[in-house]
Amino acid sequence: MLALVVLGAALAGFVQGLSGFAFGLVALAFWAWALDPVVAGSLVVLGSLVGQLMGVPLMRLAALPRALPFIAGGALGVPLGVTLLPLVDPLLFQAGLGTLLVLWCPLMLASGKLPRIAHGGRVADGVAGLAGGFMGGLAGVPGPVPTLWCTLRGWDRPVQRAVFQYFNLSMHVLTTTGLIVSGQLRREALSLCLMVVPVVVVTAILGARTYRKLGDLGFQRVVLGLLALSGVTMLLHSLPRLL
Repeated sequence: MLALVVLGAALAGFVQGLSGFAFGLVALAFWAWALDPVVAGSLVVLGSLVGQLMGVPLMRLAALPRALPFIAGGALGVPLGVTLLPLVDPLLFQAGLGTLLVLWCPLMLASGKLPRIAHGGRVADGVAGLAGGFMGGLAGVPGPVPTLWCTLRGWDRPVQRAVFQYFNLSMHVLTTTGLIVSGQLRREALSLCLMVVPVVVVTAILGARTYRKLGDLGFQRVVLGLLALSGVTMLLHSLPRLL
C-alpha cells in the first residue's frame, strides 16, 4: 500500500509540475487500488493543494478574470461533492473513475480535432466550473471538465494553464475547508500526507524544469494514453462485480 501511495504521489507531482493539472487523475490511478475512497479523495486534495501552492509564483495575473467564472461555479459544486463523499461505494468509485479516464483521456488526445466553442460566455464557463467543483468535492479531481472546456474555447496554452491553475487552487482550498468542517478529514489521510508532501515537492520541481526545457505536449499524450489504459483496467475490475 505504501509503495503505491509513494509511486502515485511521485508521478502525480511530476505531471502536475509539467502540465499544471492532472494530479488527481494520476494519483488515483494508483491510490484507488490501495486506499479507502474517502481517504484517497482527501489525500488527493491535500497533495494537489501542495502542488498548486508551489505554482503560485508562476501564475499569470492577466488570466485571473477568465478564471473567475470557473471559480464561482466551482464554489457551488464543491459542497455538493463533499456531502456525497461518505456515500460512495468502493466499486462504484472505481467504475466511475475508470469511466472518467476512458472518456476524458481520448478526448484530450483528440482535442486538436475538436470544434472550437466561442458561445456561452461566462455562464458556460461557470457551468464547467460547477461540474469541476462537484468532482473536486467528491474525489479531489476538479480539473478534467474545466481543462477540456478551456481547450474547446481555443485559448492558447499559457492562458489555459493559468486558468485551470487558478481554478484548481481555489477548488482544493474550498474542498479542504469542507472536509475539515464536515469532520471527514481522517487521521489516516493526514498521516499519509506527511509522507506524500516531500515526494510531491521534489517531483513537481522536476516536472516544472522538464516543462521549461522540453514542453509538455508529447509527454501529455503519453500520460493520457497510460491513464486511459488504467481506466480500462479499473472498469474490468469493478464492472463484473457490480453487474
